[in-house]
Amino acid sequence: MTLQNFFNDFDFQILDSIEFKEDAVREELINPILKLLGYKSYGVNRIIYSKTLVHPFVQIGSKKRQINIVPDYLFEINGKYSWVLDAKAPFENITSGENIEQVYSYAIHPEIKADIFALCNGKEFVAFSKEQKEPLLLFQLSEIEKHWDEIQKLLSPDKFVEKEILKAPEATYNKPIDFSYTDLKLPKPIEPKKQAMSRHFGVHGYFTCQSWDILQHYIKHFTKPNDLVLDPFGGTGVTAIEALILGRKAIHIDLNPLSPFIVRSLIEPVKLEELHAEFNKIEIQYIKNCPTTKEQIEAAKLKYWHPTIKLGMKGADVENVEDLFTDKQLAQLAFLKHLILKVKDDAIKNSLLLAFSSTITLSNLTTHAGESGGPNSGAFQYYRYRIAPKPADLDIFTNFTKKFQKVVSAKKKNAPYITQTTIKNATITKGTATDLSHIETESVDYIYTDPPYGSKIPYLDLSVMWNAWLDLDVSEQDRKEEAIEGGRLEKTKTEYSNLLSQSIKEMYRVLKYDRWMSFVFAHQDPHYWHIIVDTAEKCGFEYAGAVKQHNGQASFKKRQNPFSVLSGQLIINFIKKETPQAIQKFKLGNDIYDLIIETIESVIAINDGAGLEQINDELIIKGLEFGFLDVLSREYKDLTPILMSEFDYDQQLKKFYIRQNQKFKTKIPLDMRIKYFLLSYMKRKEFDKEYPTTDDIILDIMPLLRNGVTPENQTILRILSMIADEFGNNQWRIKRVGQLTLELF
Repeated sequence: MTLQNFFNDFDFQILDSIEFKEDAVREELINPILKLLGYKSYGVNRIIYSKTLVHPFVQIGSKKRQINIVPDYLFEINGKYSWVLDAKAPFENITSGENIEQVYSYAIHPEIKADIFALCNGKEFVAFSKEQKEPLLLFQLSEIEKHWDEIQKLLSPDKFVEKEILKAPEATYNKPIDFSYTDLKLPKPIEPKKQAMSRHFGVHGYFTCQSWDILQHYIKHFTKPNDLVLDPFGGTGVTAIEALILGRKAIHIDLNPLSPFIVRSLIEPVKLEELHAEFNKIEIQYIKNCPTTKEQIEAAKLKYWHPTIKLGMKGADVENVEDLFTDKQLAQLAFLKHLILKVKDDAIKNSLLLAFSSTITLSNLTTHAGESGGPNSGAFQYYRYRIAPKPADLDIFTNFTKKFQKVVSAKKKNAPYITQTTIKNATITKGTATDLSHIETESVDYIYTDPPYGSKIPYLDLSVMWNAWLDLDVSEQDRKEEAIEGGRLEKTKTEYSNLLSQSIKEMYRVLKYDRWMSFVFAHQDPHYWHIIVDTAEKCGFEYAGAVKQHNGQASFKKRQNPFSVLSGQLIINFIKKETPQAIQKFKLGNDIYDLIIETIESVIAINDGAGLEQINDELIIKGLEFGFLDVLSREYKDLTPILMSEFDYDQQLKKFYIRQNQKFKTKIPLDMRIKYFLLSYMKRKEFDKEYPTTDDIILDIMPLLRNGVTPENQTILRILSMIADEFGNNQWRIKRVGQLTLELF
């Protein structure tokens, strides 16, 4: 068994099961790795399992009874112990804390004296030198093939033998596994666990935030370690942070100064004991001198700086930033910031300011008390500064303490991965996506970004409260370069479209050839879809398809507007090729109803029954790709009457089915219907790097046309020859650019 075959067959999602424990980690994951490294339970490269050692330091009882310690794996090479390895359950922390201390004690044991010790919990593998604090090797096991060369150079038996043996011809490493960017298929959707990662969730509120595990999923799929990942609309930095966690380099760019402040403050390494010490000093001073009486509050407002600038946001309930707070909140927040600014260490000061900024989110008059659960911010709920009818009155320092704990928790999570050494792999910049001139042409390996969409969220306008308190400057030039519709400058859709197009052109320039770009799309207006796809194709990108990625439960807006809002989001994927193949454009005619029914029938046929959300989402994707979403969202807001009148519904399974013994309802000509399915099928196969045979095509297409007029094989082959070329051993692929004929449309 090869490493690549083994890990392709292993489903890492099973590690989330409570039934997958430490013994399973040893049996299913560690033992095969050790075998592939060249270790055996006998001979010169020997594994010693569960060797009992007497603890050199600890004894118990009046009679000083010895304590035994038992490492899971001890490796003996040419009669000498070389390194130790311990297995842990998937839920156990192996990057910090007592588990590391435990295995370190094995390595320094007088009988062992090994230079290297390692831990593996099935999800991660980490190796340390007993002389260094930072890991020698740290990676996710799901990416082991990309780290195999490093693993062999550090931990294979050849690494530990004498130099004269190492020079021998036999002492060679296995060839590292190749990674081909151009042969990659599109990632499969995953079930996100956004709130499961404390390095992001709860640290600081923001208006949009991608789920960390979706980012990891895409970065792992499209890159290898040491690749450079860019996000030019960086937001809270999830892309950059997860890239660093995975051993990549990262460039984070955002026009909003709040964004780089959050990211820098979050990832900058600090000594946690010193951070806690400074927090304790502030707590003592705050409790002792906090302004609480009316006189103290008025005095504090005069003594300590607080922002007084205008909000300048259309639709805000107040004109000035200070009007968003009570006098008590202003005075106490100003005093708290005054204490934080006295801290001398910049990294610690910024960590405390991050907690302070997060405190502001709920310590203001827009915060609703919350009928169920905790309070919530009006800025995030309504995307404007709306004074709450009954504002929540939270104690400032209690709120600050909670936010400080969130920051500490995040820094603990980051610490093993983002160190004083690896922080150099991050470039955090305030800037515009429309001008990436500071990035070299063809220097980036992957782009993942979630840009602003239209007038949905005016980021700079909504961030005024935080930027004002942090004294972060936003210039008029920044507002001119912000890619939004509306806002303080009341930009038109055309202005927004031009800015978004310019950013895509810049992304194309900096991306290397044969590399990928993933664009998050979450907008109700198909106009923006076409801006992205058309601009990308004009630049030279090849459209590779969109993946529907769930974010969890369907939103209220989704239920209100089934054809305007996805239950999740679309991630549009492009590859930069020297000879790209453009997305096919379709002229579908006027009978959109027939095409809608055709799409519904195909979803039902392919899935052997389909739910309402499944049908809605497929119509959105097809509508975007084929250009009829605007008609769909305008004329068919509620699909239920059509579905109930044209299809059978299973109440128990909540699925629609094509009625028994009923032909297709559509009036679309058979040739057009066949071509519709063939194009969709062949494009999907092409981007999966699969080239079906004639028999494959006939067998796969026929079920999609069931219940209607069954075509002859020759009819399918005739239309197939119009859109595809035959090659090799009776295989087919879509015709190249300029060859495809669209007479049927």
